[in-house]
Amino acid sequence: MRSLNGKLLTIRRRSRASGSPAFGIVNNDAENWIPAFAGMTDWRWLPIFAMRLAACLLAASLGISTANAQDTPYPKRGNIEITVLFPAGSSADVTARLLAQGMSKQLGANVIIVNRPGAGGAIGYKYVAAQKPDGYVLVWNSNSISTTFHSGQSSVDYRAFDPVARVLAESPVLAVKGDAKWKTLNDFIADAKSRPGQISVANSGTGSHTHISAAALFKASGVDIIDVPYGASQVVPSLLGGHVDAMLQLPGALAGHLKGGSMRLLATLTTARDPSLPDVATALEQGVNVSLEAWRGIAAPKGTPRAVIAMLEAAIRKTVEEPEFIKGSENLNVRPAFATAAEFGELIAKEDIDLARLMQLIGLKK
Repeated sequence: MRSLNGKLLTIRRRSRASGSPAFGIVNNDAENWIPAFAGMTDWRWLPIFAMRLAACLLAASLGISTANAQDTPYPKRGNIEITVLFPAGSSADVTARLLAQGMSKQLGANVIIVNRPGAGGAIGYKYVAAQKPDGYVLVWNSNSISTTFHSGQSSVDYRAFDPVARVLAESPVLAVKGDAKWKTLNDFIADAKSRPGQISVANSGTGSHTHISAAALFKASGVDIIDVPYGASQVVPSLLGGHVDAMLQLPGALAGHLKGGSMRLLATLTTARDPSLPDVATALEQGVNVSLEAWRGIAAPKGTPRAVIAMLEAAIRKTVEEPEFIKGSENLNVRPAFATAAEFGELIAKEDIDLARLMQLIGLKK
């Protein structure tokens, strides 16, 4: 047989007169006698010895394989997985796939999307936070890292992750069907005030950023609506099917419906008009003091090596600067908004405080 370093080894039996254990291993190059098991002087024990030897060699080979895997330079060991917190077809999903395509090209590795929806994003956050911090499992995070935590949906907050880079920004929008009677946010508010508790507005789930945005919008407007915290995959079909009157959503999943005329936007919840939605007035312009811009980026489990984060950050920067990504973002009504790991970390920490205060004010902080 061959040893793990390529040397030829042979199992031999020595005579009892030699004074050494009867069975052992001989290194054929140096003819060195390596005792197998002290006291094994009966040839009938040879099958047991052989099995034990095989087990030892297998364990050693597995140890070397593990060591070799650890020595494999990042990201050559396998697929890089991005956990998306919402289901296929959601704004989170379609924008993550746009990013993954570019990152695969920049890193020379497969970057795959895995949807882990539920609890406004809490399920996905909990999963990624528990993974090994080696750069192979990432999360497509958003403002929901704070909203899920402060609403009590999630047991982990932003401190369970290392920021890698912010990628894009989105404008939360109030959307209605294309044939709805409301043309502006003020039309909608006036009707809601005349019929308290009768107009229904859907969002992506309890604790999600769209849930907090809707609550803030209608709190500031002084109206009482029916809050419908659907799962993200149900929001658009529910509006189009007439099951709800309106929805507070992010525009990435609405692009086709807006272009086709089956939906209309009444307002964006941003400080200034969204360049990708220039004809849609902000809530601020329409007299409602609410601005809650959404962002998306990549984060990794706490403790991920700085060199790995730097490599991912560089790949994301290059991806965001690519014409294909810029065009794809435009088609989805989202805006490239790259920020470094350090800048992203500062943004998340600051916004976490702001969102906690807002949620306390509107009664959604646990």
